[in-house]
Amino acid sequence: MIENEEQARSFVAGLCDEQAVARFEAFIALLAAENEKQNLISANSLNSVWQRHIADSVQLLQHVPRETSPWMDLGSGAGMPGLVIAIARPDLEIHLVESRKKRVVWLEAVASHFGLRKCRVHGARLENVESAPMRVICARAFAPLGKLLSLSARFSTQETVWLLPKGRSAGQELAEQPESVRQMFHVEQSATDPQAGIMIGHGRPPIQ
Repeated sequence: MIENEEQARSFVAGLCDEQAVARFEAFIALLAAENEKQNLISANSLNSVWQRHIADSVQLLQHVPRETSPWMDLGSGAGMPGLVIAIARPDLEIHLVESRKKRVVWLEAVASHFGLRKCRVHGARLENVESAPMRVICARAFAPLGKLLSLSARFSTQETVWLLPKGRSAGQELAEQPESVRQMFHVEQSATDPQAGIMIGHGRPPIQ
């Protein structure tokens, strides 16, 4: 279990190359500066940014084969987890979906800054994004599971992996779902919070 910033940075370094770690150092500086202009993340979490945001996002890479792509991140906001995944692995095709204009500008600026040519920002509500098959669908604090699945099922196939950090409510939220959804998902322990879980699912949900 990651307990501090030093451990979090070492964890990230174990999953990424040196260039990615350097990009994260620069990203954190950009994030802190932008946070003075708009409330991207809580000010307190800047003190534990490696643990709360970078490692918390990068850990998702452990749950899919290395070359799995494309990814879609729902409600990207400040860029966690989707933009962080793109910074870690610029070779992967990443789609960031975000409807708030200021957040869209931020995501596009960071992607441009780091030359993330395979990272595409969709500045629209998910309902208005054109359907396309995704190998990974991820989201952090986007919507309750039932609503999330109903909105995004059209992007999934039988090969899709769902990676949904759900904090401390993961187990309870999954338990409240229909049996067909419960069979699709399981909860794994987060590496960054002893009380948090990640919902991991496979396939196309039984929702039209």
